[in-house]
Amino acid sequence: MNAIQTGINVLRTQGQALIRQADTLSASFSRAIDFMYATTGKVIVSGMGKSGIIGRKIAATLASTGTPSFFVHPGEAFHGDLGMIMSNDCLLLISNSGETEEVLRLLPYLKHIQAKVIAITGKSGSTLATQADLSLPIPVERESCPNNLAPTTSTTLALAMGDALAMALMERRQFQAEDFARFHPGGALGRKLLTKTRDAMQVRVPFNLPDDSFKTIVSSITEGCLGLTVVGAPDAPAIGIITDGDLRRAIEQHEDLKSLRARDIMSPSPFHIAAEAMLSEAETLMQQHKITALLVTDEERRTVGVIKSFDI
Repeated sequence: MNAIQTGINVLRTQGQALIRQADTLSASFSRAIDFMYATTGKVIVSGMGKSGIIGRKIAATLASTGTPSFFVHPGEAFHGDLGMIMSNDCLLLISNSGETEEVLRLLPYLKHIQAKVIAITGKSGSTLATQADLSLPIPVERESCPNNLAPTTSTTLALAMGDALAMALMERRQFQAEDFARFHPGGALGRKLLTKTRDAMQVRVPFNLPDDSFKTIVSSITEGCLGLTVVGAPDAPAIGIITDGDLRRAIEQHEDLKSLRARDIMSPSPFHIAAEAMLSEAETLMQQHKITALLVTDEERRTVGVIKSFDI
């Protein structure tokens, strides 16, 4: 069997398993959301080996979408980390077999402090499934591994279950893009949703008067390095804009360039946005009108800057 066929088989096996998992989702999923939403503490995720790696990702996804969460290694828990777990926390324990020793050792302590326990496991009759407050099954008929040994399909299903929980909680909390941005201020989304146009705009804006010649306009655009010039006085609302594209069209359409004035070339009533508007609003406006530059204006609609598509 060649490598491509192996890859196809693995992807199909996991894809079919995900469809089966979706078809078997039951009321226990809704109860799990109720548990996690109602907790006044944190959602603590734990798992061993590959399940632990998946657990770290689930905890990170929960935390970034409005559900306070962190990962506790089950082995480290018995060397002091049990102190991280409180009675008002909700535990999400991951074990495909449901018999992972390090995970099961957590159960007596969790029952003692009366913390809620949700199990993600492939074995509904396992110790973990039966002793947890709630069990979310991941129906693994076979691993994608040719020897049916390496955790592959089982970890995919566990990860998908974690994503499903996080997204359902996100909707329950009415967690919006702005909330997501607050947790991701260093990313592109965070920048667009948290940054105002005045903080990202180009402030050295070239201006031309309506009667300026073609040569003067070209000089202004060249010196401004923005690929445009604003037509009008800096202390008044803009009456037009001239871009590189407007210059090219003027050259194609007119033989006598010396007779052209700014008013003959400009696009009137240029699109603009308030300096206090968010960068995301500028992006939306530019996409709607299929433009690559947007004037930024103050309260009196005077041009104070320019936002280019590469500034967003």
